Amino acid sequence: MKIVIVEDHLMFREVLRKVCTRDLRHTVVGEASDGRTAVELVIKTMPDLVLLDLHLPNLDGFGVVEALKQAAPLVRILVLSSHCDLYTVFRAEKGRVHGFVDKNTNTVATLKDAITAVSQGRTYFSESFVRIKDQRHRDPQSFDKLLTDRERAILTLIGLPLTDLEIAVRLEISTETVSKHRFNVLRKLGLQTTSELMRYSREHGFTLSAQASDPDALLP
Repeated sequence: MKIVIVEDHLMFREVLRKVCTRDLRHTVVGEASDGRTAVELVIKTMPDLVLLDLHLPNLDGFGVVEALKQAAPLVRILVLSSHCDLYTVFRAEKGRVHGFVDKNTNTVATLKDAITAVSQGRTYFSESFVRIKDQRHRDPQSFDKLLTDRERAILTLIGLPLTDLEIAVRLEISTETVSKHRFNVLRKLGLQTTSELMRYSREHGFTLSAQASDPDALLP
């Protein structure tokens, strides 16, 4: 197997390299520490598998997934993330990645099992990922059933927090449109204040996507 490692922390990148090459006898054909470099590297090397962190500079992991689905659709993607919350799980599910390992709850042995499974054409999702996904699917009032894509993008930026003007500039829409979306999100979620929206955004993991430099990356 040819593998590309995308991880911005050098120490963890070294651990991944050793697991892939020494323990599993695969070949690491490249490493990247930011999203845009990762996309270029994968297109250049066309590996069998990408080990992908989500919290990356320049372009976050969700943006990388979207780009690779277009440019390298046969490449399999295994997400390795310390973020395993409702919105992160939702976006990973919508991105149709082939696996997800929770850095906070999984061991190196689990990582090896996940790499082996995904490299053999199967999928591997950690227990925490499956539990959170099932929880959202069972909830008739979950955000994905109540909010539009644009409203989720607005909620993401509210969590930073940004003002209506800053959100309007980032998404290239009018402040009136932002205000309307904010009102609709409050109403649909049964919240009363912007402070409650900010807390909801943070607690459900929306702010991870807000770090993306590309506004389009805010939309699943």
